[in-house]
Amino acid sequence: MKAVQVTDKTGPKDIRITDIPTPTPGPGEVRVKLRTAALNRRDYWITVGRYPGVTFPCTPGSDGAGVIDAVGEGVDAKQVGREVVIYPARNWGDNPETFGPDFKILGMPDQGTFAEYICVPASDVYDRPAHLSWEEAAAVPLAGLTAWRAVVTQAGARPGQKALITGAGSGVSTFAIQWAVNHGVDVWVSSGSEEKIEKARALGAKGGANYRDADCYKKLAAEAGGGFDFCIDSAGGEAVPEIINHLKPAGRFVFFGATLGIPSKCPNLPMMFFRHIRIQGTTMGTPDEFRAMLDFLTKKKLKPVVHTVLPLDKAAEAHELLEKFSQTGKVVLKIAD
Repeated sequence: MKAVQVTDKTGPKDIRITDIPTPTPGPGEVRVKLRTAALNRRDYWITVGRYPGVTFPCTPGSDGAGVIDAVGEGVDAKQVGREVVIYPARNWGDNPETFGPDFKILGMPDQGTFAEYICVPASDVYDRPAHLSWEEAAAVPLAGLTAWRAVVTQAGARPGQKALITGAGSGVSTFAIQWAVNHGVDVWVSSGSEEKIEKARALGAKGGANYRDADCYKKLAAEAGGGFDFCIDSAGGEAVPEIINHLKPAGRFVFFGATLGIPSKCPNLPMMFFRHIRIQGTTMGTPDEFRAMLDFLTKKKLKPVVHTVLPLDKAAEAHELLEKFSQTGKVVLKIAD
């Protein structure tokens, strides 16, 4: 079968499409003939060797949608022909508060979704939401789940709250805006791109500001009427202490990345304990959260934002879009018609 192969940490330019053995489903597994897959920033980090535990060669990809075409021992043969999306991780474990020691994300070291076929546990596939195209279905799993856990589980989004979502335009932040707005939260965003701020407004954000403005978060907090109930952040960096200063009492700073590094200054600790501020790290989500997210998306008839769709043989070009931070929403690979 055809598959993307990353063989060295030299970046997207050296991604190749090669032939690797077509997998056979083992006991309790199904094989999915993939129609579409989607990129996450993790996939780009793998190409430059900046993801923990990178091993080469590998076939990356955590997001995928397709049709079950074979089943392993112990799986009902009636599953064949079922249209599915794939839970993007393995082995969360029994504790919903954190994943266990065997947890891993699909796509390195195990074969990922940037291929014509993939075998996964039968428990890790879910019905494709009927209102989504194949491209839209593949765009949901990892980014949608990460944002769902951040906004719904960790931040406790509910009607009437006010939220700040940084880095508008990324796959996860775009989902975070959608989840928050559709839970009745008033949302403000920051971005380095006015175009991305306008696209966030189109998703329901009340307003936004360019983070290059030194008064960005002060202005947004004023627009929000004095601060935020929670912030969803993926950047980290020097803005973190200021953002925390603009949280209301019992506010939550929920973060799932640190692309701008670790802040050199500590947040105002006395302010934090007097206001009962919580800093909450988060990543990915449980199978139960994945199911709840799909149910919510289906009930509300929500659709992910897809920036572009490229064929599998343009995988290098797709990764370069992430390298340049030039996309809004998700970049999708079309694998089969």
